[in-house]
Amino acid sequence: MTEESKMCLDEAIEGMQNSLEHLKRELLKIRTGKASPRMLSGIYIDYYGSSTPLERVANISTPDARQLVVQPWDKNMLEPIVKGIQNANLGLNPQDDGELIRIIVPELTEERRLNLVKQARKEGENTKISIRNVRKDANSMAKELEEEGLSEDEVKRLEDEIQKNTKEFSKKVDVIVEEKEKEIMAI
Repeated sequence: MTEESKMCLDEAIEGMQNSLEHLKRELLKIRTGKASPRMLSGIYIDYYGSSTPLERVANISTPDARQLVVQPWDKNMLEPIVKGIQNANLGLNPQDDGELIRIIVPELTEERRLNLVKQARKEGENTKISIRNVRKDANSMAKELEEEGLSEDEVKRLEDEIQKNTKEFSKKVDVIVEEKEKEIMAI
């Protein structure tokens, strides 16, 4: 394999890996019935006029499997944190006691579990689309290399290798989504 085709392949693999990492981050946000500080990742708070991640203005802990505790470092942030959690539409009801915020994580109903499974599958499908887009871009790059003088055989090998990686990453997506589904459906 030539240096150019190796670079093209490496770039494609890196793009596919990035898509997979994005999927993992998105699936962490889908709750499974057990309290986890990750449930609040991605929530931004109005911190004196600037949008700031919740993790940067408060400590988030789980004293038990059904409860989250958010303890702001600045007591003036209690109200903005409550608003931020409510605006995130996570189905959580934060309770402000003047010192910290308690969030009781409700049991998931069967209907809610099925909706979360659909959401996880949708994230998986979006990731597969992203992986296929990386393949498309890599194949276009391979065609450009052919126009620049790379042999047809080398381009064909490169395209086969890109396709092989696309299938492998798509299988990884299926495995990750399947594991998340089991986690969601476990009572």
